Amino acid sequence: MHILRGWAARHASWLGFAGLFGLAQPAFAAEYENSPQVAEFVAEMTRDYGFAGEQLLELFAQVERKQAILDAISRPAEKVKPWSAYRPIFITEARVARGVEFWKQHQAALTRAEQEYGVPPQVIVAIIGVETFYGGNTGSYRVADALSTLAFDYPPRAPFFRKELREFLMLAREEQVDPLGVKGSYAGAMGLPQFMPSSFRAYAVDFDGDGRINIWSNPVDAIGSVASYFKRHGWQPGEPVASAARVEGEQVEQGLSPGLDPLHNVGELRRLGWTSADALDDELPVTAFRLDGAEGPEYWLGLPNFFVITRYNRSVMYAMAVNQLAELLADARGAQ
Repeated sequence: MHILRGWAARHASWLGFAGLFGLAQPAFAAEYENSPQVAEFVAEMTRDYGFAGEQLLELFAQVERKQAILDAISRPAEKVKPWSAYRPIFITEARVARGVEFWKQHQAALTRAEQEYGVPPQVIVAIIGVETFYGGNTGSYRVADALSTLAFDYPPRAPFFRKELREFLMLAREEQVDPLGVKGSYAGAMGLPQFMPSSFRAYAVDFDGDGRINIWSNPVDAIGSVASYFKRHGWQPGEPVASAARVEGEQVEQGLSPGLDPLHNVGELRRLGWTSADALDDELPVTAFRLDGAEGPEYWLGLPNFFVITRYNRSVMYAMAVNQLAELLADARGAQ
């Protein structure tokens, strides 16, 4: 990102995109050069956000439609793995060991993040570990290609990705980076914590105080940004994430939450046959769910902090993987 920033800084008119793409251009795929959708989008960005239309059109002339991205996002939902297969992907000795090393290397930043935002180090490390193996795999697609492909060629979620494309262009303008040089996932998620552009603009922070926000190659900014995200979404310091439940009776299924939002409180679930060894207030709203574990069904109560993790990725299994990896990281770090 420092290279990208330096490149952009040499072009004084960057803030309006004017002059940014005036250099001799290499050969490019022109999927979006004459697209009516792109023309409409450019008109919006010019009219509402002060971008230079001609330069945006030059940018989109270099953007490429990626079939691999459409294939990845269109994989049938029925191929989603059960918990027994999903968990071993993220809960591994290698991920724990590398996480402990990451924790050691960035102890000061993690401690400060907990002090300022209330989010414990193991949770921050687990997020970065699950998302990118601590920066080892941050994505190989140009973000401009990914977001354009999904904004203009994936109708089921086109409005969402069109918004993220808009946010990305504003991010590039604000952070003075080359929009064609930023890489990320097939969905446009970026950096060690895999922030979407809207999340970057809303929650990312300059945690090392060097005057720039760099979640791509600066672990300190990534750590502070994850902690910022969690605090802004209601993380409760010192509170647990999930509680294992025991179930019995014929009304157990009625307690299951159909989605991520809590459907019942603890007292209501108890009357439906759900109990926990943990002391939980009867009025506490929880997400009740069942996972297909390696040794049979597992029943869990997702507490308010569990719900916060699902704001990062809207998946029960994702939140459970983060929580269990965090617990293993804390145990391993403590043992040392």
